[in-house]
Order: sequence, then C-alpha cells, then structure tokens
Amino acid sequence: MWKVYKWNGHYIMGELISKHSTEAAALKAAQKKINYVRAERSELSSFKRRNEIVIWLDSDNGTPMGLILKKIRKKKGDETVSTE
Repeated sequence: MWKVYKWNGHYIMGELISKHSTEAAALKAAQKKINYVRAERSELSSFKRRNEIVIWLDSDNGTPMGLILKKIRKKKGDETVSTE
C-alpha cells in the first residue's frame, strides 16, 4: 500500500492524503494535491533495513513538500531456511 503524506508545517509525514495500490497512482495523486516539482527515491540503508520504500517530494528550490511511503511485507518462504 502506497501512502501519500503532505508536509503540515512541522512534520514531513504530517497529513495523510491518500492510499494507493500502485506507485504510479500515488505519484499522480501527489502531483494533483501537493504539486511537487521533483520526486526522488531514497537509497538510504536505514529504509532498506526497515523494508520501506520512500519517495521524497520536493519543490523547485529543494524544500520538502511531502513523501510517499510503502512498507514491504515479507512473504512466507522468501527467506532461505537453514537445514543444519
């Protein structure tokens, strides 16, 4: 589930705007409601360890306007099981 958050003047994840099943739908909704200029997918290892995908939404001068967040759930059987 992709969640679109808008900056509320104090927190970047201040106001939940909408939820979407696809990344494209989340970006489209964010463009309509937040009117961001630049979207950048985060490559930080701290998000990868928490199994999250984060897309930062910025204005043209780099001011944060919001973000799109998706928590990745591990499916049963994704991890290899040791037989020792």
